[in-house]
Amino acid sequence: MHSSNNAQGVQCMSTQQNRADTLPIDGFSRWNDLHRFVPLSRESVRQRELAGRFPKRQHLTKRCAVWSNREIHRWFADPLNYRSEG
Repeated sequence: MHSSNNAQGVQCMSTQQNRADTLPIDGFSRWNDLHRFVPLSRESVRQRELAGRFPKRQHLTKRCAVWSNREIHRWFADPLNYRSEG
C-alpha cells in the first residue's frame, strides 16, 4: 500500500486497503472509494460539480482530490434538488 502526506497532514492512501460497506458520515473520500456509492460516471460527477449540482472536490495535492462525506450524504438525501454551498 502506498501513501503520501500533503501539507495539511491528511494522508492519501491507495485504494488497495479494506473498504467499508457504507460511506462514513464524517471525513473525506477519494473517487476510488466513493464511486461504489455514487451511481454516476466520473465525467457526470465533474459536470454536475461545475453546475453546482454535486459536492465540489477539494484538491489536497495536484493528484489527490477528495470529497466531503458529509456533503455526499447531503447529496444522497436529495440528488435532484442538491445545490453546492459557496
